[in-house]
Amino acid sequence: MTSPPTEISHSRVAATYKAREVEGVLDLYFYRPIGLRLAEFFEQLKMTPAAVTLLGGICGVVAGHLYYYRDLRINIVGMVLHVCANALDNADGQLARLTQKETRKGRIIDSVADHLVFASIYVHLTLRCFLEDPSPAIWLLALAAGISHALQGAAADYYRSTYLYFAATGARTGLDSSSGVRSEYQKGSGHQRPWDKLLFALYLNFTRQQEILAPHLKKLRDVAADLFQGQIPAWLRERYRNLAGPMLKWWGLLMTNTRMLVLFALLLIGQPIYFFWFQLIPLNLLFVYLIFREETMAESMQEVAQKWRDLA
Repeated sequence: MTSPPTEISHSRVAATYKAREVEGVLDLYFYRPIGLRLAEFFEQLKMTPAAVTLLGGICGVVAGHLYYYRDLRINIVGMVLHVCANALDNADGQLARLTQKETRKGRIIDSVADHLVFASIYVHLTLRCFLEDPSPAIWLLALAAGISHALQGAAADYYRSTYLYFAATGARTGLDSSSGVRSEYQKGSGHQRPWDKLLFALYLNFTRQQEILAPHLKKLRDVAADLFQGQIPAWLRERYRNLAGPMLKWWGLLMTNTRMLVLFALLLIGQPIYFFWFQLIPLNLLFVYLIFREETMAESMQEVAQKWRDLA
């Protein structure tokens, strides 16, 4: 007896998740289904995940440029391109998983593309706001918002990936340490092309940034790797899931979808400058709170792991 088409479709979409726990609502019910359709289409065209990433990056950069204009019709075209960029950003990873071509280099290229998209958005919004009110304070406001965005995004990605490492059985995790990336970079630096060297240098900086933001979580990972050699025991997995799981939905608010929806609303009412304030005040307050909660949890779990070692 065959399964209904919808059931097959749902199971196929689910097969391209990292893990359901870390998927946002908009991703689950909108971007992932669309991304799968796109991934299957690109698979037939024999496109590589990197090519899809590039296409998505171009859409996002152009969307950022269209936000510069004080014309709602042009802004709406930018929003459509922005949604396309996000759909392609989902599709590249889903294509990599479908074709079993997931690589660290692919994750690095994807991260660089995401940063270029939001750099375009921030620069063009800043220019638009500056033309409306030519004050140097606009540049400082935008710079502070951009730095906050980068830190929040790095931390959210790190904590979600660490959750997959500790709690999600069988999940795909692209969790790298700065020491591991540095070691790989040094081994291959003699015969790498300049472009590959640049990508690894950027990724090394990104992993360092994540570990600086979460020192106790890094130490917990190191302790777990030393004690369990990457095979997380069931009791630790369950404990981590219970403690960190409730915070995942809040980390989700610091990811792309929340910013995108708020930006769209502000563009529709013609007040994009408040996007910077949204980034600086409510998202930073949430960011600081989550860092405190996660680091406190990681420190307590280190003590539990150390006691387990002493008793073993």
